[in-house]
Amino acid sequence: MSAARGGGRFVTGIAWAVLLLGLWLWGRDVSGGSGSTSAPTTGDIAAVGRPLGVPLPPAHDPLKGVAPRRVEIPSLGIAAPVVPRGLDADGAVDPPPYAQAGTVGWFDSGARPGEAGAALLVGHVDTQSRPAVFYGLSAARSGERITVTAVDGSVAEFTIDDIQVFPRKHFDAAKVYGPRRQGRAELRLITCGGTYDHRTKAYTANVVVSAYLTDARDPAPSKPSKP
Repeated sequence: MSAARGGGRFVTGIAWAVLLLGLWLWGRDVSGGSGSTSAPTTGDIAAVGRPLGVPLPPAHDPLKGVAPRRVEIPSLGIAAPVVPRGLDADGAVDPPPYAQAGTVGWFDSGARPGEAGAALLVGHVDTQSRPAVFYGLSAARSGERITVTAVDGSVAEFTIDDIQVFPRKHFDAAKVYGPRRQGRAELRLITCGGTYDHRTKAYTANVVVSAYLTDARDPAPSKPSKP
């Protein structure tokens, strides 16, 4: 199973419409054939969304935004390189190949993590034979941290505020991929969820973890070279 197919920089007009259609289609024929590993159980999370009483920090002002290099979710043990990805022939975000199932794809025609808007990160949940980078994503909880390290060494820290499972039969692209609050820097981590339907060769849902920028760190100063 893989991440949902696929801001700051805004995708407009026909290109945006094609992208949303592709995102809805994402999850088809992406398990590598058999869907032999079990998909995470996600039905309970769909009803949770944002649990009441979870204290969340204030949002940080949006940043200039730099291309991401690495994403980490310490509470889930996820630490993975990030690579830029474009659209495939179906108009969906092209996830990393299965040979790189431990890598996360960033939709590089959308927002950069830290910019105003919703940056999209997609990853496979499993392959024919083993779990992949976002296999444990459905266990995320509100209040947990996500850090994104940029190519220049700066770090953007996000706080998870919402975890939902969206059935593909009732998919709302605007709600899933659009920013929750205008002018806020947000992050979407997306993978497949629900169950694998061998008849349609597709998963029945998408797991969507939403987060927003709460802290930022500049690149560490370089050490002076020895004379």
